[in-house]
Amino acid sequence: MAELRLRTEIWVKAQLRLCDKAMLPAFIRRRGDPDAGSVIVKVDRMDGTSEVFVQARAGDGSRAWIRGIGEGSVLDADAEAYIQLQLSFDSDIWVLEVEDKGELYKLDRPLII
Repeated sequence: MAELRLRTEIWVKAQLRLCDKAMLPAFIRRRGDPDAGSVIVKVDRMDGTSEVFVQARAGDGSRAWIRGIGEGSVLDADAEAYIQLQLSFDSDIWVLEVEDKGELYKLDRPLII
């Protein structure tokens, strides 16, 4: 049975609420397609580095996340270059940024390699 798809705009707004509840500053850097745009989450470690996560599909078709760049934190400039490159390919992408020095933010789906 196919997994039900939540509108991207609703998912992003829910993430903002969860971050607010966890006292993590978060904001929408770019709005994409409200219904089916994919999402990039940039987690800013507030030390000049960030982690970038991109929505993907696991082998069984379920939603998951992959690292956009690097094996962990990368320089902010590299994270920004990756995001800009992705935006040049797909204008429907949402970019959510979370400021998380203490590594409290948790993805809602598994991180796959």
